[in-house]
Amino acid sequence: MSNLPEPADAHSLRVSDADRERVADVLRDAAGQGRITFDELDERLGVAYAAKTYADLEAVTSDLPAQPAFAQPARPAGAFPADRIGGSPGTRFSLAIMSGATRRGPWVVPPAYVAVAIMGGVTLDLRDARFSQPEVTISAFALMGGIEIIAPEDIEVDVAGIGLMGGFDHSAGGPGIPGAPRLKVIGLAVMGGVDVKRKPSREPGEPQSRMLPGPQA
Repeated sequence: MSNLPEPADAHSLRVSDADRERVADVLRDAAGQGRITFDELDERLGVAYAAKTYADLEAVTSDLPAQPAFAQPARPAGAFPADRIGGSPGTRFSLAIMSGATRRGPWVVPPAYVAVAIMGGVTLDLRDARFSQPEVTISAFALMGGIEIIAPEDIEVDVAGIGLMGGFDHSAGGPGIPGAPRLKVIGLAVMGGVDVKRKPSREPGEPQSRMLPGPQA
């Protein structure tokens, strides 16, 4: 399978929820400083929260002083291995009720995966996984429990979950290297937490046998 084409312009890269929030903060600061009116603030916030690419965000900040808060993240160098996309997935869900469940090592991520933690914990480690499709979605639901999703540093990550009396971490969102798959994480955390993080495919000096020990889901 051939690599996907790299965007010709970084402005065409997709933005994450964290990027939208950073620009929204810049706009609110600009209104507080009197640089834009509150009517303009409402209009621009609507555009910012609907933004798909960095070009969309720049359209509402181009007449404001440059802010590092919404600088584009650096794109990792290299190209994603084409042989890590494809394959036949197996289990499509992880369930932990007052217990724990872990997926790790070589496994195939299906197009849609569901993780549910109820007073328990789920860990999904994608660092050594293959991706069945160029875009996969993990639906994470935590009720008084926790879900940890570990993505490799070289893939695109888009987090769009909601926390209700709990936390849904959006900080890992961002682009990947050319040809990399896109991971979308959605869902809900109620009195619990969903933590999405990026890590290298292998920590320096970390043997595979020590990676996230725990039962397979």
